[in-house]
Amino acid sequence: MEIVAKGVRRITAPNPGPMTFTGTQTYIVGEGAVAVIDPGPDDPRHLAAIEAALTPGERISHVLITHAHIDHTPLAPRLRAPVHAFGDAQAGRSAIMRQLAESDALGGGEGVDPHFTPDVTLADGDTVAGEGWSLTALHTPGHMANHLSFVWEEGGVAFTGDHVMGWASTLVSPPDGDLTAFMSSLRRMQGGAARHRLLPGHGDVVEEGEARVAELIAHRESREAQILAGLDRPATVAALTAAIYTDVDPRLHPAAARNVLAHLIDLHQRGIVATDGPLSATASFRLR
Repeated sequence: MEIVAKGVRRITAPNPGPMTFTGTQTYIVGEGAVAVIDPGPDDPRHLAAIEAALTPGERISHVLITHAHIDHTPLAPRLRAPVHAFGDAQAGRSAIMRQLAESDALGGGEGVDPHFTPDVTLADGDTVAGEGWSLTALHTPGHMANHLSFVWEEGGVAFTGDHVMGWASTLVSPPDGDLTAFMSSLRRMQGGAARHRLLPGHGDVVEEGEARVAELIAHRESREAQILAGLDRPATVAALTAAIYTDVDPRLHPAAARNVLAHLIDLHQRGIVATDGPLSATASFRLR
């Protein structure tokens, strides 16, 4: 257990890996009647660590979920407190993502917790409060459509889940992920939540939130430029991934391909690229 901000304790789950870095970060907010943000995987070792981080007489009054991935949600029922989230794993999807999900044209679904359902649904701007703390929900879709960040103004921190992390850029894998929404969510944080210290779902504290958000926007814009340059002739997602991610471990190419697909869907919706057949993960894309 680490104290990462006044009134905030962090426990790292024992689930390190290529997509989770050192493990999922679970946060305890407040004192007395506390909130737990992102309980993590259903691992008895992690449950024991969360319980050990509570002081005598403390209890968990609220559980808050940033998004419905299996490295964030499954331990929630064991904490025996009302679970608050935007909705289930499909909540908040855009019309195009709902359409593509129904056609099963994209694949995807990596790491989704299909059984997750909150006890209390939160809308953008809703506030959840307890003893000495008050968290405002900020709907930040992109990594997942149901993704929330939580801002604690008095504490000077924002809990950003997998939306903004310092150790890596975020996986955006359609139809659960949506690059159009992701970029909009990043820009919305500028001048707002990003003014705070950011406490992500993986990796360490992001001390300069505004700078990191600007960096992530620039990274995605650069990746878009690479994709457009690679479409000097028709190309598939696989071909573009191999050409662009030359400096990335090939074992990570499947995840990289999902990000390329997310960019191509965004470009397709903006009328910049087209396909000769239905929009899908295996389609050939070309500039309009």
